[in-house]
Amino acid sequence: MDSRSALADHLEFLGELGVPGLSGDPAWRERPGEGAAQGAEAAAGLQGEVAEAANGIAGDELEAVRLDLGENCERCKLHRLGRRQVVFGVGNPEARLMFVGEAPGRDEDEQGIPFVGRAGQLLTKMIEAMGYSREEVYIANVIKCRPPENRNPQPDEVFACEPFLFRQVEAIKPAVIVALGTFAAQALLKTQDSISRLRGRIFSYGGARLVPTFHPAYLLRSPERKRDAWEDLKRAKALLDQDSDPASET
Repeated sequence: MDSRSALADHLEFLGELGVPGLSGDPAWRERPGEGAAQGAEAAAGLQGEVAEAANGIAGDELEAVRLDLGENCERCKLHRLGRRQVVFGVGNPEARLMFVGEAPGRDEDEQGIPFVGRAGQLLTKMIEAMGYSREEVYIANVIKCRPPENRNPQPDEVFACEPFLFRQVEAIKPAVIVALGTFAAQALLKTQDSISRLRGRIFSYGGARLVPTFHPAYLLRSPERKRDAWEDLKRAKALLDQDSDPASET
């Protein structure tokens, strides 16, 4: 696909979300912190050094979680129900924005990376529409192994696997978590409410703000709900922008 076709495809996707083409709002064209005064460059450099050190710590903590989980986890029955490999998580260990989904599908089970199938391609577009890349965020699932035939995770499987998700969140310390779908929201919030009841609201999870929204797989089946999901993503981005704005702390 050439650059012009890629741009057209991106604009078409934004239209599905309800975004009226290219926004004139600079907040949707700039990364957080861009456009700051030149006098802040020295401070930014210092912050970068601190972030690099923190990134190493978070990366080490994530690796410790990965090692504890193991490459051939047998804590629940999924290990004998056809899964190929454990799908841990991917992205920036120091991400301010984290996405949590349900469980790996066929493509994820084959590649060992979360959200790489059709739903993952849609999630990538959603992340880019927010002004980020996949490399800047962190993506994980509640369940680390594929359930057979992509069925819903069962309570014993969630119980066995969710502690590793909680430890991933503790290591990364994101400012905002976007819970994708009912299972992610229920696991993190310890509720039985459906995603339809939870979305549109902001919750607290540890030191982070949690924004529930629809799972990309659901949006593929129900494209008319993409605009609702976009409202949730705008809510998440506003929280991130507020958190990174020094004026908001005064």
